[in-house]
Order: sequence, then structure tokens, then C-alpha cells
Amino acid sequence: MIRPIHAKDRPDWSSLWEGYQAFYEAELSREQSELTWTRLLDPSVPLYGTVYEHDGKIVGFAHALVHLSSFSKNGQVYLEDLFVSPDFRGRSIGRALINAVIAFAHERKLSCVHWVTGSDNPARKLYDSVADLRDYVQYRHVLELSE
Repeated sequence: MIRPIHAKDRPDWSSLWEGYQAFYEAELSREQSELTWTRLLDPSVPLYGTVYEHDGKIVGFAHALVHLSSFSKNGQVYLEDLFVSPDFRGRSIGRALINAVIAFAHERKLSCVHWVTGSDNPARKLYDSVADLRDYVQYRHVLELSE
């Protein structure tokens, strides 16, 4: 079952969040993870969280950021994080989560949903079936900020 994320989902989300970081070889601080969780639950923040629940357990999530765009009147949605527990992959849960984000965008009359992934991500087969691959290269300049 697809539904918005709730405070009671914290334990399952935390476990999946750790798996997500491991998959992407990322190591976020406890503070950053706490901030992400807090943002997901704050209705004043444009970060939307949706989960897939199976037998009372969260087995997948999608985090999407609503943002303005110079290319659209109503804005767009950036699908920032998508993760399904390895034990539940191949059951169309990733597709259901993407479709939930698309429905979220459609309900709000946003112009598109977009995301970035690694060229070797095995989920690209799914992505190719639900969206158009664009021929762009991502550049990133990371800023070292002092707190």
C-alpha cells in the first residue's frame, strides 16, 4: 500500500535510509539524517515523503522536492530519493512509488517529475519504462560550508 510518510514510520524508514546510503556509498551524519526526517514530516517544507507499506512494515520510500522552475508556470518535482528493500525488489514497488510521485505532481498541476541516477544503476530498466531519458550531463560543485 502506498501512502504518505508518518511519524510512526521512523524505525522502518531509518533502516531503509541506511540501506539507501549504503547502496549509493554515501555516509550522512546522524544530524543530517535527523534533519531529513524532520523535513519529511514538516508540512511547511516542500519535501514530500511517500512510502510503500507491506504487512505493516515500510519496505520502500520516495522523497520528492517541489521546486519552482524557469521552464514552467507551476513548478516541477525532483524525485531525490527512491529506495526499495532488497528483499522486495522485482515486485513493482519502485514503479508504484514513482507513479505515486507522478500522481502527486499531477494533482498539484506541476509540469514534470525528474530525477538523476547513476549510469550503472540496475533500476534504469524501470526508469526507462516510466520516463524519457534526457541527454544531459550533470555537473556538481560542492561547497564546503562552515556551520
